[in-house]
Amino acid sequence: MGAKAAVEIGTGAGVSSLHLLRGMPADGVLTTIDIEVEHQRAAKEAFADEGLRATRTRTISGRALDVLPRLTDGAYDLVLVDADKENAAAYVEQAVRLLRSGGVLAVAGALWHDRVADPARRDETTTAVRELGRTVRDDDRLLSALLPSGDGLLVAVKR
Repeated sequence: MGAKAAVEIGTGAGVSSLHLLRGMPADGVLTTIDIEVEHQRAAKEAFADEGLRATRTRTISGRALDVLPRLTDGAYDLVLVDADKENAAAYVEQAVRLLRSGGVLAVAGALWHDRVADPARRDETTTAVRELGRTVRDDDRLLSALLPSGDGLLVAVKR
C-alpha cells in the first residue's frame, strides 16, 4: 500500500516491525510502542542488524493508552495492533483517529487461538477479542475483513 507512516502497538522483539518496514518505501517511518523496555531494546538491535537507518523508526517506551493520544490525528497510513487483548478496543478507537481516509487498521490475533468462533469459550480475553471483531465490523467508519490465516488478522480500511 506504500505506507509512509505507520504505527505498531506492541513491538515485541521487532519481527513485525521488520516486516512492516520491508513493505514501506525507503522514506517510510514506523512508530512502534511497547511498555517493555527489553522489547524495545531487542527491536532496536534487530533494526541495527537489518542495517536500517535510525530515521526509519521511532521507538516509544510506555503504555500505549498514554502514548497514542499524543500522536497526530489522520497522519498515519497503517496502524497494527499486536498487544494485550484486554485493551485492544481502546487501541482500535485510537487507531481510527490516527488513520487517514484510506488508511489500514490491522489487528493481529483476531481468532485468538481458534477460540473466538467457539461460543462455549467465554473467558475474558476470548470475549474481548470476539467483541472487538463485532465492534470493527459494525463501525461505519471502517470497511473490514477477517483473514483466517494463522491466529487471524482483522483488517479494515478507514472510509
